Amino acid sequence: MPKRILQGTVTSDANDQTVTVLVERRFTHPVLKKTIRKSKKYRAHDANNTFKVGDTVRIQECAPKSKTKRWEVLEA
Repeated sequence: MPKRILQGTVTSDANDQTVTVLVERRFTHPVLKKTIRKSKKYRAHDANNTFKVGDTVRIQECAPKSKTKRWEVLEA
């Protein structure tokens, strides 16, 4: 099965080798027909501490690296 790839913005880089990425998705509400924005934060592995707050990055699913990290940053 292919690994999911998401795009988002780095909101935190305080931890070593970890970034927090905010991924926003837009969809149309089935009844109201109104465009809704939902967002979710993912913790992603950044081995070289390359990315800083505000960077737009792509993240990919991976095997668990820690208790909360299930994603890794692709070269953006």
